[in-house]
Amino acid sequence: MSDSWPRRRLLAILRGASEPLDAQELARITGQHVTTVRFHLDVLTRESLVRQFQQPPRGRGRPRIGYSAVQRSVGYQELAQVLADQLGPDPRRRSEAAIAAGRAWGAKLDAGEHRVESLDDAKEVTMTVLSELGFAPERDPNETSDQALVRLTACPLRELARTHSEVVCGVHLGLIKEVLDRSGARGEVNVRLHPFVEPELCVVRLEMLARRAELRHDDLRHDDLTREALRHDDLREDPRHDELRRDELRGEPDNREVVTVPVVGDTMVSEPLIAPPSGSRVAPQLRNGDPNIAKQSAQQW
Repeated sequence: MSDSWPRRRLLAILRGASEPLDAQELARITGQHVTTVRFHLDVLTRESLVRQFQQPPRGRGRPRIGYSAVQRSVGYQELAQVLADQLGPDPRRRSEAAIAAGRAWGAKLDAGEHRVESLDDAKEVTMTVLSELGFAPERDPNETSDQALVRLTACPLRELARTHSEVVCGVHLGLIKEVLDRSGARGEVNVRLHPFVEPELCVVRLEMLARRAELRHDDLRHDDLTREALRHDDLREDPRHDELRRDELRGEPDNREVVTVPVVGDTMVSEPLIAPPSGSRVAPQLRNGDPNIAKQSAQQW
């Protein structure tokens, strides 16, 4: 098939449709101009991926031309060979090997040009590739802004999956993961496959991992606030804190000032100097500071 994302999308829509669609309907679904849609449909027709049907007109006018995807068999011979090379006897290892096999299969597929930058993008890419492979995916109305749900109403290996779900579903999970990773979603989208939530239905769950980064940012912010609170607790433990507090209660002005200590070499001194009242010849005191720096500051006074 032509390496064109618009044509891949049109083909996926037609494969998921229950009846032929005309160019006007496809233009409305994709948001493209009807002339552009007709151009892509002509290419797909020449490549024997789409078949044309004559449909009755809507009202007066010429008959409409409907388009339907040509059903093709999926080449599972390659998949079987990959499975034979990677699967072992242990059930857990079989599941892990199945996911690896699915990734190997996904690496052979054309991932298209659509880049994943949002949850909707991830869902669109997932539905497109699964449509091409015969899973008849549908959107789930129960999805939320935090997760997308794709209903798999068909499965080319469903009967085998009933007895060997760790293998078959593992392969399909690995395939989805690989295609999404190649579309720019590596480390951004979490994929889970829930087999047989109903006798004839499996569900793919997609979640953006960026939310975790936001939560991590909130945790770091909380840590910063905690450290700031502890720093204030340390200040309250300073012996001069009570004296300053008594002066404040008596209404006496505080003539002390904080003197910023300059950079010494490559080290920024974080402890401030506490200057004495104006007119005093007493050297400023460095709270918990280096005595060498305190000596330097005293010489300046």
